[in-house]
Amino acid sequence: MSAPRPIRTLLVANRGEIAVRVIRTARRMGLATVAVFSDADAGAAHVMAADTALRIGPPPARASYLDAGAILAAARATGADAVHPGYGFLAENAEFAEACAAAGLVFVGPPPAAIRAMGDKGRSRALMQAAGIPVLPGTQGEDQAPEALAAAAAAIGFPVLVKPSAGGGGKGMRVVADAAALPEALAAARREAASAFGDDRLILERYLPAPRHVEVQVFADGFGRTVHLFERGCSVQRRHQKVIEEAPAPGLSDALRQGLRQAAIRCAEAVGYIGAGTVEFLVADDHFFAMEMNTRLQVEHPVTEAITGLDLVEWQIRVAGGEPLPLGQEAIAASGHAVEARLCAEDPARDFLPQTGRLVHFDLPAGRAGIRIDAGVRAGDSVSVHYDSLIAKVIAHGADRGEAVRRLHAALAATEVVGLATNRAFLAAILAHPAFTAGTAGAGGDVDTGFIERHRADLLAEAPPPDEPVIALAAFAALRRAEQAALPEDHASPWSATDGWRLGGRATLPVALEHDGGTTRIEAAWRDGGYELRLGEAVHRVEGSMDGEGRIALRLDDRLVRARAVAEGAGLTLFVDGQEHRVTLVDPRQPPVAHRSDAGHLASPMPGLVIAVPAAPGDAVEKGAPLVVIEAMKMEHTIAAPRAGRVQSIAVAVGDQVAAGAELVVLEAES
Repeated sequence: MSAPRPIRTLLVANRGEIAVRVIRTARRMGLATVAVFSDADAGAAHVMAADTALRIGPPPARASYLDAGAILAAARATGADAVHPGYGFLAENAEFAEACAAAGLVFVGPPPAAIRAMGDKGRSRALMQAAGIPVLPGTQGEDQAPEALAAAAAAIGFPVLVKPSAGGGGKGMRVVADAAALPEALAAARREAASAFGDDRLILERYLPAPRHVEVQVFADGFGRTVHLFERGCSVQRRHQKVIEEAPAPGLSDALRQGLRQAAIRCAEAVGYIGAGTVEFLVADDHFFAMEMNTRLQVEHPVTEAITGLDLVEWQIRVAGGEPLPLGQEAIAASGHAVEARLCAEDPARDFLPQTGRLVHFDLPAGRAGIRIDAGVRAGDSVSVHYDSLIAKVIAHGADRGEAVRRLHAALAATEVVGLATNRAFLAAILAHPAFTAGTAGAGGDVDTGFIERHRADLLAEAPPPDEPVIALAAFAALRRAEQAALPEDHASPWSATDGWRLGGRATLPVALEHDGGTTRIEAAWRDGGYELRLGEAVHRVEGSMDGEGRIALRLDDRLVRARAVAEGAGLTLFVDGQEHRVTLVDPRQPPVAHRSDAGHLASPMPGLVIAVPAAPGDAVEKGAPLVVIEAMKMEHTIAAPRAGRVQSIAVAVGDQVAAGAELVVLEAES
């Protein structure tokens, strides 16, 4: 081990919540901090959190956050002596780690040799096998020829899992049910792997339909010591990407836990590992199989911090600076249970389509007992098409799994986002599902990688239309907003009165609210201290207050109800009892607007880059056939035929940048 190199100025080569999180620890340790940013992030939260920040390029990640030269230049310009890569981007790039060393910078991560050994999934499989760690039948990635991969798939047996040899995060992975589907899956996986990791090599593995996904956090120093920090359960996944994570992993026997932990330590020792790493396993029928080692900090590391009381980023910085591990294995203890939910800008009702745009309102339940928030955005920020859809992580810690799950569910119920659709309600539905909560005693219920698909109908059930209390709250908020907008500047003027007084008696006002359940028409009449609302045959007396931040305390007849109302143009979002309701105030005197609907004109659901056009004008296609593939927010999105028909025209080509709503394809119905 070389002599210790104390770190004084740390550059964080990342963005979003992980950059904010690393900066928080670095500043607590007394280090100066440097942020880097693209043009899209000039005013971002991580930029504001650091002591200084430098622009490194335009919005596309390849021209900024993945530009090693620009980051090293920023380090030189600011006098940084160390670089923390966070996760993603350059965190698992051995060449970048070597470039940091060549520039005299401390790379806060493992040695380049370990990154290479474990960053290549084929090579890591061979190393794990040599260390006596079981792996699933599969390929090592030596022969990338399509015919070789087809032969290997047949030998493994379908279904098989196609996965990039480099990178992680579920990107590029495809489950292939039969030989006929293999060529298209290989092509799509290669495209996504090349885009995400700059490496299109693939490996194949036997696909287990519903195993548990368990990972073990390991840490090693330069003095030959390696420890584990227990395991995490990451089985609740969608498209091979983690949605809910928890520590410790539920439903494992003591013998299985010990086997996983020791296997993870052997894996780290086999490559001379230093720093933080995670060894990932699949568990089925009380047997485990190693998948890979992620040579970086994981998105879900906060649940490990919650149960151990340790700061993993501080450990990373100390070990990278040449210090020994702060604690030995016997001194590391776990207490209670922790659960994390990934809050993402995506629309579950539209097959989880990522969302872009401005966060009009963003309020997270920080400060609650047992709750931690890691966020990379604030109200007023924009979510860009150039980066992934994760906007915050909500973490709960409790004395046991039941308390942690209840606290996290309550925190999600108190989370308020307006401006973009999110998966908040979907996450809450998972936490409330009986099959998930069945594991509160430690059994884990039926929480495996098939959980979401198995319970999809429950988790994505349509919310009921707003009931009368919600309608009353919406009407009250709309009326108060209209009154405030109509106030003259001279508040002493008699014309500033908002009590509805008219010469011939109190005024009434028709109010129409459009919502998912249709349109509700209300007749509102002013009464002392409030309104009288007529909804059909029902008449309700309402009175109360709404403050400047939209918080409503309303007496509805003999019941007190509370809510928050957030305006966005003519729209109004109400947060009531953990539910959100979106309504639009419409002028009942105007005729309804006719909405054009033409299933033959297919538009881009979001801004993105056209990376493939499988169809051509004149093609006859079946329902579900891929027509255009768009890359956005680090993911591929396939625009498929909504019905059988013939392609009349295609308005885009590979390489085109398209806006949301741009026409892509015109599809004629087959006569």
